[in-house]
Amino acid sequence: MDIKILHIDSNNPIMMSQLQQLGFINHEDFTSSKEEIENKIQDYHGIVIRSRFKIDKTFLDKATNLQFIARVGAGLESIDCDYALAKNIRLIAAPEGNRNAVAEHTLGMILSLFNNLNRADREIRSGYWNRESNRGHELDGKTVGIIGYGNMGKWFAKKLRGFDVEVLCYDIQENVADANAKQVSLADLQQKADVLSLHIPWTPDTDKMVNASFINAFAKPFWIFNTSRGKNIVTADLVAALQSGKVLGAGLDVLEYEKLSFETLFQDKTTPEAFQYLLEADNVLLSPHVAGWTFESHERLAQVIVDKIKNLYFN
Repeated sequence: MDIKILHIDSNNPIMMSQLQQLGFINHEDFTSSKEEIENKIQDYHGIVIRSRFKIDKTFLDKATNLQFIARVGAGLESIDCDYALAKNIRLIAAPEGNRNAVAEHTLGMILSLFNNLNRADREIRSGYWNRESNRGHELDGKTVGIIGYGNMGKWFAKKLRGFDVEVLCYDIQENVADANAKQVSLADLQQKADVLSLHIPWTPDTDKMVNASFINAFAKPFWIFNTSRGKNIVTADLVAALQSGKVLGAGLDVLEYEKLSFETLFQDKTTPEAFQYLLEADNVLLSPHVAGWTFESHERLAQVIVDKIKNLYFN
């Protein structure tokens, strides 16, 4: 076929191996700048990315022979999707590849925070045996609200089946509910939820969605967990809610301070005041954007991308 694919991020080796077996011509370039890639992208029919840089209009205008962009992950916010589609470039993502990892990570954060596991571990290592101050909460009997009921939200709800919880979901799409969650309005979810889990992309509609007014619309104090995108939450407003007790605790795998590449945290060397509070708060659990990045999902993500590229050309 002489279909040439450029890989600009490292991935599981099964991707390269299987694409080569299928007859695709594969080149790797993990170090060149965006401008250097732009100077040669016209030679390629496909590009496989993670999050190294943004695929914008300038890039797409130079990619005169590009037929597809494959992102090894769930979100496509690093791509100017509308412009790419206008140029008849197919967009491929792999939310199926890490949805289980995200679901398990979310549940793990909830159980750890509810039971003060990280704090208790630190205290014991420091010589303190504090039982009463580490008394935990049970998930059973709670109402869990899920915002975003696509691949990630559905898989998280599936993991909750072993608990005696009511699961509500809110999504901009209609009729997405299944046996694991009841679809409700956002207002209903805010009225009933004890726990909120975000599983939404980062779009103009979700940017800074969780702000002071959003938080204050909840009828009860609640816990919040975010394994989606950091910029969906206004950190300063979350901190204010933690300080007031409106938010009982937060599990954050993502932060609004992340660079687009997700590989580093800050744009500069200063520590924002709100983030400093999160670092010191006992009722906050942080992880470095790894919810969907397990050993198993690393391979599964690659396999999903291979299968979708194969289907694009052989079906």
